[in-house]
Amino acid sequence: MKKEPIMLSKKITRPKQFKVAKVVEGIGEERHILKLFITGISPHSARAVINSKAICEKYLKGRYELEIIDIYQQPLLAVSEDIIAVPVLIKKFPLPEERLIGDLSDTDKALKELHLV
Repeated sequence: MKKEPIMLSKKITRPKQFKVAKVVEGIGEERHILKLFITGISPHSARAVINSKAICEKYLKGRYELEIIDIYQQPLLAVSEDIIAVPVLIKKFPLPEERLIGDLSDTDKALKELHLV
């Protein structure tokens, strides 16, 4: 009895279709991702929130994501980011990552240190 040769076949798949991205304001411009770590509602933290929002609206309008993290409510995020002092603003993107400790009341220093403009 003669055995039939085993035929291996390769499954041919069609390339996946990609959805077209929605047109958004500021497309083609660099988007900034920022995280502000604070401690509750202390005056120092409140100033940091107000100042960071003002800087973002004035210099990065429509091109930023600002996440405000209270380390009392989310301590594991502070640990994962190696936070040693608060308030601290971390610029995650565009690289390089930069950190600025304080309430961001010195706008010129904040812009220079975080390479925002």
